[in-house]
Amino acid sequence: MPLPIRPRRNRQSPAIRSLVCETRLSPENFIYPLFIQEGSENTPIDSMPGCCRWCLADLVKEAAEAHALGVPAVVLFPRIPDELKTPMAEESANDEGLVPRAIRALKEALPTLTVMTDVALDPYNSDGHDGIVAPDGRILNDETVEVLVEQALCHARAGADIVAPSDMMDGRVEALRDGLDAHGFTEVAILAYTAKYASAYYGPFRGALDSAPKSGDKKTYQMDPANVREALRECAEDEAEGADMLMVKPAGPYLDVIAALRANTTLPIAAYQVSGEYLMIKAGAAGGWIDETKVMMESLLGIRRAGADMILTYFAKTAAALLRESCGGGR
Repeated sequence: MPLPIRPRRNRQSPAIRSLVCETRLSPENFIYPLFIQEGSENTPIDSMPGCCRWCLADLVKEAAEAHALGVPAVVLFPRIPDELKTPMAEESANDEGLVPRAIRALKEALPTLTVMTDVALDPYNSDGHDGIVAPDGRILNDETVEVLVEQALCHARAGADIVAPSDMMDGRVEALRDGLDAHGFTEVAILAYTAKYASAYYGPFRGALDSAPKSGDKKTYQMDPANVREALRECAEDEAEGADMLMVKPAGPYLDVIAALRANTTLPIAAYQVSGEYLMIKAGAAGGWIDETKVMMESLLGIRRAGADMILTYFAKTAAALLRESCGGGR
């Protein structure tokens, strides 16, 4: 056949495919979410096979193993004992609380590891919401933001490199930036959960931390899954308020949102491959229906291709090990 254009020429060998590859995955693209708890034991998470709630001693070991594979950052999510949960979430700003102690342990043992923290009230709130709940059930925006600032300052004092507000309250990025700067933490960065959707994919995570709302839902502050333009509005606001990085959550079902933000900002974009995405891959592989390794890597590549600079994923350690192996142990 007289075909002057044959795209298959660029696919005919591994070497050529590597030369023309448009999107690459690296361990440096990953942020490893880690669950933590009080005590000296680890607790496997039934809803997330392969994940644990770590005690602090083993948290450091797990983070060290991931960091040795090239993963540059972890993000912490605490399981707070029920007796410490209150309507005003006071424990969230306790300098001797679980998260500050975990930050200090990680920074002391692994000074080159970037430690990121979740800034939201749901692990500490007896109502299970990301914000303070009024007697009539409304989530109070401005009152919540005041507590979030104290929480962020608590994490900064402990040595956090990045705080990541996941609450979706209006104005919280500017308030956090002002609060951090006023107390001398000008180098602590903010990764804003810019487009966090009211998603059904979060179920396994809420089981991991026992943080589901006691009543109602989160639809008055998390975004409607039907909306993309709204994400661009949130993007513009978070950027103007001083965010250093922006996040889309979940990742896989919202690749179009990642791409839309990538086209409308120069800030780095993060995407969170959430617990439901993780569990579907694990469950499909456990049933023998899919190849876990191949689907895991393809899913991560798709998130990168959509425009994410960094990916929060429970597969971070596993994927980093595979990438290291494929590169012969080099970075």
